[in-house]
Amino acid sequence: MKELLTSFTDAVNAIPDGATLMVGGFGLVGIPENLIAALADLGTRNLTIISNNCGVDDWGLGLLLRNKQIKRIIASYVGENKEFERQVLAGEIEAELVPQGTLAERIRAGGAGIPAFYTPAGVGTPLAEGRETRVFDGKEYIFEHALTADFSLIRAFRADRMGNLMFNKTARNFNPIMATAGKITIAEVEQLVEVGDLDPESIHTPGIYVNQLIVGVQEKRIERLTTI
Repeated sequence: MKELLTSFTDAVNAIPDGATLMVGGFGLVGIPENLIAALADLGTRNLTIISNNCGVDDWGLGLLLRNKQIKRIIASYVGENKEFERQVLAGEIEAELVPQGTLAERIRAGGAGIPAFYTPAGVGTPLAEGRETRVFDGKEYIFEHALTADFSLIRAFRADRMGNLMFNKTARNFNPIMATAGKITIAEVEQLVEVGDLDPESIHTPGIYVNQLIVGVQEKRIERLTTI
């Protein structure tokens, strides 16, 4: 049985200043919003964040950004956050922008114990400047290192007490691969069920990758509302 936490503050209290965190989600979908909010309240600083994006100005990872708790971010897309743009231009934060597929593969490789790989994504662009490249079958590839983290904060729809996880539709996104690539994985879940209640064929992340569980109600804010 996995450790079941009851306080979001206690869940992130062990994260020290200077830690590297993987944070699941795509936009505001599938983010561990209560864990992020608790981390913002604690004020843990000099964090390296690995995530698809940096939330919005007033929610998700945007809360940490606003508090200047993030030292460095490795992400794919950050265009929805004006504060991020301001901090980058002011030299207040380090940013490494990575093509989305490459980001996913670097995380997956880290979780699989693969230290590095070659990819064609980014060849011939500024991303390739100063980087090691190699030609395979007449095609050029960029050398990329895998990514791992001290902690992975992820969000799941349903879990059993052994830490087996199910994700809801697009909220699955980066969460399963990040669960494999963190030394300690904390899963924020909407529903907790007993062992045996989950269909084995429907489990997306086996409990072997999960260290701690906490149940919470999410606001599930909409990043950009479009009406017709």
